[in-house]
Amino acid sequence: MKIFIDTANVEEIKEAASWGIVDGVTTNPTLISREGRDFKEVVKEICSIVDGPISAEAVSEDAAGMVKEAEELSKIHKNIVVKIPMTAEGLKATKECTGKGIKTNVTLIFSANQALLAAKAGATYVSPFVGRLDDIGESGMQLVEDIVEIFKNYGVLKTEIIVASIRHPMHVIDAGIIGAHISTVPFGVLGKMIKHPLTDKGINAFLEDWKKVPKK
Repeated sequence: MKIFIDTANVEEIKEAASWGIVDGVTTNPTLISREGRDFKEVVKEICSIVDGPISAEAVSEDAAGMVKEAEELSKIHKNIVVKIPMTAEGLKATKECTGKGIKTNVTLIFSANQALLAAKAGATYVSPFVGRLDDIGESGMQLVEDIVEIFKNYGVLKTEIIVASIRHPMHVIDAGIIGAHISTVPFGVLGKMIKHPLTDKGINAFLEDWKKVPKK
């Protein structure tokens, strides 16, 4: 499973990239707004750090506007993937972008029907939001499981599944067990994935024992 980092914070991206585990980056308007910087400048800098898919979101509500934004965004770097909302207009834009060779990530997926339609429209990626479904008492990971099963049934669908809205390390584990292609993970959750109390205990024990070893 590929790991993307879900952030627009350049320092977080640099740190996570230094661990050797980041395959791509996803951003959205909310994450970009927190940085207080020019959108395109942030995206350009991210592209210089991570050599992998970098998702940048179109904010138009009509297909023509989305496609125009996608054309501009795709000029920033060869790794740009344009995030398109899951709407009828978004499907139109996805189809047109695909025809133009622009990679797309259809976002805000909350049902298997939506994922199927996005894949049919030619989406490079679909992003089911598991945390937001969990928040309203539904099972986000069941959605992922359904999408994985449907895509497996029809091998002609080349769309990859990005598990998004991840809230904790178990979401990543579940995504891997189910067989999702990608998890896009906030920096804080990546940090939690590294740690385990028994690892810390073992390191401390080894260091204490090392102090007892005679040194010349």
